[in-house]
Amino acid sequence: MSVTMKLEGFAEIERELDRIGKVTAQKASLRRALRKSAQPLADLAQQKAPRGDTETLAPSISVSTKLSKRQASKHRRMFKDDRAAVEMFVGAGPLSSAHTQEFGTIHHPAQPFLRPAWDEDKKALLDRLKAEIWADIQKTLARAARKAARQAGQG
Repeated sequence: MSVTMKLEGFAEIERELDRIGKVTAQKASLRRALRKSAQPLADLAQQKAPRGDTETLAPSISVSTKLSKRQASKHRRMFKDDRAAVEMFVGAGPLSSAHTQEFGTIHHPAQPFLRPAWDEDKKALLDRLKAEIWADIQKTLARAARKAARQAGQG
């Protein structure tokens, strides 16, 4: 299954990111924006997660740059040639039963929670992401300008 999305305004964001300069600053800026923009998606997935006896699924859903050891090995194989600048993951982390809840098993029907959350929130998430990146770029450039002014005053 493929998903097609139209992104507007990201070319301008990329130009502004180039103004920031250092790749580490760009990555930090993107990481902050991704984390803040994706949190409402994680919250929505938590609300939609099925409740069971142990109540472990919903609290395990989070936004993170880290994957479990198993997830990371599968991700590396899938994207070994892709050197994405920044990645952020939304999901149930290392909880081994999360995918069986989402997709079901031969014995239990599917109880999807993450896909419905994504379907409901994807447009809003992209709008939040665009706004967050812009705001973070402006803050980063303002900090750089203040630092340059301080150094010019001392020099």
